[in-house]
Amino acid sequence: MEPLASKIRPKNLKEFVGQEHLVGEDMPIRRAIESRHLFSFILWGPPGVGKTTLARIYAQSLNAEFYELSAVSAGKDDIRKITDDKIMLNTKPKVLFLDEIHRFSKSQQDFLLPHVESGAITLIGATTENPSFEVIGALLSRMRVFTLTELTPDDMKKIIKRAGVVAGIKLDKKAQEWIIEMAAGDARMLITTLETANNFYGKTAGGEGALTVENLKDTVQNRFLRFDKKGEEHYNTISAFIKSMRAGNADSAIYYLARMLMAGEDPKFIARRMVIFASEDVGLAQPTALVVANEVFRAVEVIGMPECRINLAHGVAYLALAKKDRTAYDAIGSAMEDVERYGNLPIPMKIRNPTTKLMKEAGYGAGYEMYNKEGLLPDKLKNRKYLK
Repeated sequence: MEPLASKIRPKNLKEFVGQEHLVGEDMPIRRAIESRHLFSFILWGPPGVGKTTLARIYAQSLNAEFYELSAVSAGKDDIRKITDDKIMLNTKPKVLFLDEIHRFSKSQQDFLLPHVESGAITLIGATTENPSFEVIGALLSRMRVFTLTELTPDDMKKIIKRAGVVAGIKLDKKAQEWIIEMAAGDARMLITTLETANNFYGKTAGGEGALTVENLKDTVQNRFLRFDKKGEEHYNTISAFIKSMRAGNADSAIYYLARMLMAGEDPKFIARRMVIFASEDVGLAQPTALVVANEVFRAVEVIGMPECRINLAHGVAYLALAKKDRTAYDAIGSAMEDVERYGNLPIPMKIRNPTTKLMKEAGYGAGYEMYNKEGLLPDKLKNRKYLK
């Protein structure tokens, strides 16, 4: 049975909902589609805002061969199949849509580069992460980046209306307001919830019943919705992961690591949190923890899933078992509170830099002693101790 998301997916710009800054009159992607302009680009935005749909509409406008891969599961061999010389005999342009391009390791992105550069493929990357950090510079310089935004409540109402026409789904007013707020601009979440709720509680098309808020709330308790990256389960799991490492319980930390990885969490997100943890919680007790955490992050970038799970587990075990010291973390917090409270207090004259004769005559640098720790803070804070 065809999913509702597939049934109501827009097939052209007339049906497309949202992103007016890109597809509105005389906007860049509309111009590219209408002029059949062939170029590679990245669609950057949150989940469920139309990245895949827009890529398909663009490829269709070019009458191109459209290939769709997910960076979570695809590899170099999948790219080779598309760029194979025998296939290249076809005169149609080849458009490759690579979902979650940020999941491709640097070496995999390097492999893509010559194919994009030569025009063998026109690449459309989709990502929820900032491309400046997640896409290698050489590839990024050959692609335009378009930023997509969360859908507005009015956009979501249009999608609900379309779902009603296609699948006979009905909502009472409160249910419509609730699901729009719950989905938070994510059309995929909206449609999945509507379809499941209708399967569980709705009547056949043309029936009298309308889905209620209670129906929708019961639906989102289903397990398949519990790993949304904006949902409570996401934050609960990362919290449990951090607290387990903080407590020195390597077993529970590795368990929550496994849960996140199997739920599809971006391993680089996990690795970033480990780098933060290394300084925040391990800190001065074991300074090499930051080196280890950074190397784990680097390994995740280069190797990618599924093998980088081993690097992550190694790093998690190390951080969990390391001694803990939060004095550096507490110190910067206290210092920032003082900066916020007192603003730019005058810096003591003796440690100001006398870069000109006039400044030297004014007393800049006077009395400075290289290894003397005293008198380096502003007078108002002269006895303050941050690192305790």
